[in-house]
Amino acid sequence: MRPEETVDYNVKVCWHAISRMYNAEAAQFDITTSIGFVLLNIDPYEGTPATKIAPLLGLEARSLTRILKSMEERGLVYKKGDAQDKRSVRILLTEKGLEKREVSRQTVRHFNQKVREKVAPKELATFFKVISRINRLIDDKEIFTSTDQKSLQEQVKVSSE
Repeated sequence: MRPEETVDYNVKVCWHAISRMYNAEAAQFDITTSIGFVLLNIDPYEGTPATKIAPLLGLEARSLTRILKSMEERGLVYKKGDAQDKRSVRILLTEKGLEKREVSRQTVRHFNQKVREKVAPKELATFFKVISRINRLIDDKEIFTSTDQKSLQEQVKVSSE
């Protein structure tokens, strides 16, 4: 099977193209795609608990920590102890953070609007249905079951002999 015939290759190539496009736009406003997505996942009024942001973005806590540090240094966010849960820290947006969040929001909206202008609603519905199904297969651990893993191990064993 050639790479361009695989699901993962096409998803990865498309995401990298989207990410490069977003980064080119974001650079004009002195932010990155990662920063933009974090900004979009912080409640603009009440902030968001730091522990809730990484899962929303599919990031590891370590990666988010680096991004948040950079965002603090750029004056986009600040940390505040949570009034209800003293163990928790909320991430809040500064005025500058709110401005960059709006830029990010408009950029994402523009991209989606342009895609919707060029791709038929029925095709988009199929795309979303397929992507959702793939995510469910992964979340439900239906891709690599224990039977599949044993079979893969046997195939690797046979091919290396």
